[in-house]
Amino acid sequence: MFTKILIANRGEIACRVILTARKMGIQTVAVYSDADRDARHVELADEAVHIGAAPSRESYLLADKIIAACKQTGAQAVHPGYGFLSENAEFARRVEDEGITFIGPKHYSIAAMGDKIESKKLAGQAGVNCIPGVNDAIETAEKAVEIARGIGYPVMIKASAGGGGKGLRVAFNDKEALEGFTSCRNEARNSFGDDRVFIEKFVEEPRHIEIQLIGDSQGNVIYLNERECSIQRRHQKVIEEAPSPFISDATRKAMGEQAVALAKAVKYQSAGTVEFVVGKDQSFYFLEMNTRLQVEHPVTECITGLDLVELMIRVAAGEKLPLTQADVKRDGWAIECRINAEDPFRNFLPSTGRLVRFQPPKESMWASDTSHLQGVRVDTGVQDGGEIPMYYDSMIAKLIVHGKDRLDAIAKMREALNGFVIRGISSNIPFQAALLAHPQFVKGHFNTGFIAEHYAAGFRAEDVVHDDPAFLVALAAYVNRRARGRAAGISGQLPGHGILIGEKFVVLGLGTDGQNTPHPVEVTDFQAKTGSSAILVGTSRYEICSNWHLGASRIRGTVNGQPFTAQVERRTPRNPLAIRVMHNGTQFDALVLSNRAAQLHALMPYKAPPDMSRYVLSPMPGLLVDVAVQPGQKVQAGERVAVIEAMKMENVLFAAADGVVGKVLAQKGESLTVDQPIVEFA
Repeated sequence: MFTKILIANRGEIACRVILTARKMGIQTVAVYSDADRDARHVELADEAVHIGAAPSRESYLLADKIIAACKQTGAQAVHPGYGFLSENAEFARRVEDEGITFIGPKHYSIAAMGDKIESKKLAGQAGVNCIPGVNDAIETAEKAVEIARGIGYPVMIKASAGGGGKGLRVAFNDKEALEGFTSCRNEARNSFGDDRVFIEKFVEEPRHIEIQLIGDSQGNVIYLNERECSIQRRHQKVIEEAPSPFISDATRKAMGEQAVALAKAVKYQSAGTVEFVVGKDQSFYFLEMNTRLQVEHPVTECITGLDLVELMIRVAAGEKLPLTQADVKRDGWAIECRINAEDPFRNFLPSTGRLVRFQPPKESMWASDTSHLQGVRVDTGVQDGGEIPMYYDSMIAKLIVHGKDRLDAIAKMREALNGFVIRGISSNIPFQAALLAHPQFVKGHFNTGFIAEHYAAGFRAEDVVHDDPAFLVALAAYVNRRARGRAAGISGQLPGHGILIGEKFVVLGLGTDGQNTPHPVEVTDFQAKTGSSAILVGTSRYEICSNWHLGASRIRGTVNGQPFTAQVERRTPRNPLAIRVMHNGTQFDALVLSNRAAQLHALMPYKAPPDMSRYVLSPMPGLLVDVAVQPGQKVQAGERVAVIEAMKMENVLFAAADGVVGKVLAQKGESLTVDQPIVEFA
């Protein structure tokens, strides 16, 4: 067994590998860029080596620097995590040539499966179901259209070296095939340095289901059940679960056996995943093989009770797999939500900056300990006060729950999301909460087009419908009651001018357009102890008990005897006197006023926000990489104005209407904040 390993990665996965290595008594070496100098994985590791500037191409993608760090620290093995160099066959070969063990498959296995065209040929030879299509690289857009017609629309146009949703287009007609081929090829050239493109049949109502494998150096390969990864947005997974609510035991067995046959055909060692597209009739076809640990591996760990990182390390050290196919368990139900630094109400644009507060829900399961299951687990690479840099992926944490069945797991996940506090940046938690509450998701009726179908116009606040809106009103009144109770107890108040707690209030729900909704409430204490109030909202009575204290973002307690978790803020960016309540993905801003104050507030004029229609604003924090216009230039609606880059994404800004550029207010290379003006029209 190794005594020291280096993790050639950052963030959540680096922390995940460190925890298992620590459990096994193995020392760890972290590598870090300028942007990650104070990152959590650097603190957790026994040693850390600086490998370059913030951009990944100048640090985490430099094989020479990583190999040098291994030699410098005496690390005997390298765990690549996922992303970066994890599926780079040349890197794996170089590591092995230097006498360092690569904790992953052999370089020839990575090479065989890394090329999507060659991997499909190998899969077909191994007896794996392959999707109809042309697996040879296509040279021209006209040829692409001809092939697409032959296969029959819809077709999928994919880059051979693609991944992570990049270099992929779906075409339903000749025009889309022509345009899709060109843009797919350009994107592939820019992202991967390889512009080969192929075409295959697009399976309608498809599900994305993958089989987890593990193989050893003695030729043993087993499959560890499947993961359902169909809830995707723009080909990026959002929610993953295990097992799948869709496939039968017979389909599971057939998929698993074909995945094992493919792995054996390429002499696969280590953990890997074979991805399938599954039709509504449970027909399944090979998509690709990921020759690394997957982001969503924790759901498999939950239902099998296995530590996949530990198995990877043991297999890399030459050990035989400690279990056979018959030993693989399938216990309970696990769900994972990817918590991303993005704003779901701004079309999921990246959100970077300081994590003013980062308080995950209480954990009862841990990454390196599979003896504690049926609970909540958080895998993350960030911490309170940390910085979310613009240079890397937007995922900041993975929230994993394990329940006795699917409905139990959904209930646990909803409660865990309610208690996940993130401040300073935007996160996709409201979107995750909405997905988990969607009736079709709860029934298990979905495919890879679920988000595109149900949120075709994007995600808006009104898409999150709370099952009991009056509870949010009651909670705002409860928080106000606790604040007034504390204020009334402050000593030294002038006689006759002390704080009176009162019982009758108006909770004024604040609308974004000045349309406020009054809710008369009555608040009384119903138990002879602090933290117990009965709130009457209309005809509904809410008896809330909690030990919440002022200043805490998370509030836990019971309402009418049932446990709940919510979040509160006693001031909002728009109004320092307002109370913000967040529960089940819904955000409710309110002023809690006396009856007289509410009457006076209704007489206040509404101050409309300033008209910013003459400006092109930055929709996200990021780097301004291009300004395509100059003062005095005539611009037509839809014309390119500027390009902003953040978290490996380029966002092109277009003119909303015809006009003449008056001023350019930001310069190329400048770091922008949200809503910062870039261009002003005359």
